[in-house]
Amino acid sequence: MTLYDLKPRFQRALMPFVLWLARAGVTPNKVTIAAAVISVAVGLFVAARAETRTVFLLIPLWLLLRMALNAIDGMLAIELDRRTPLGAYLNELGDVVADAALYAPFALVAPFSPLAVAVVIFLAALAELAGALGPMVGSARRYDGPMGKSDRALVFGALGLAIGTGVALPGWAAWIMPLLAALIVLTIVNRIRSGVRTARWHA
Repeated sequence: MTLYDLKPRFQRALMPFVLWLARAGVTPNKVTIAAAVISVAVGLFVAARAETRTVFLLIPLWLLLRMALNAIDGMLAIELDRRTPLGAYLNELGDVVADAALYAPFALVAPFSPLAVAVVIFLAALAELAGALGPMVGSARRYDGPMGKSDRALVFGALGLAIGTGVALPGWAAWIMPLLAALIVLTIVNRIRSGVRTARWHA
């Protein structure tokens, strides 16, 4: 069970707004691109002002809004049958770019190690790649946990909230990033195993 499993309820709540956007001519790709561009802007802004801890409050706020945008672009594409090949690329690449941009500012906060944050960013990208490769072997796109995109958003959102509100992180908090890395590795393994188990391979 991951936060991704709660997505259907979230989508049902957003449906009226999604229908309004569709009538207004908003496409899934526009939402996807906007989410990625704003994520990069937020990440750069927070990193540039990392010494002002309150700026980290932008991260949990934007992660919540981004989660809504991710649901909206998916509903516009799937529920309203507006999927495009370009949209599939934008969706996967946009998530990886956005995650990297939003995680990177934590490398500037003690007691986190820049190397540990970089490893988490790298492994997060691999986890999304492992999930996206499912259809390549005839399986579905894999969202197995325990540390998928939504789960990582919860962790980094909580850290941003703590830092932004002035909580002094204890020394042992340095182990949060290695723990995250280990859970993401487990996520990668689970996604590969599930993809292989459900594969319908055609030579």
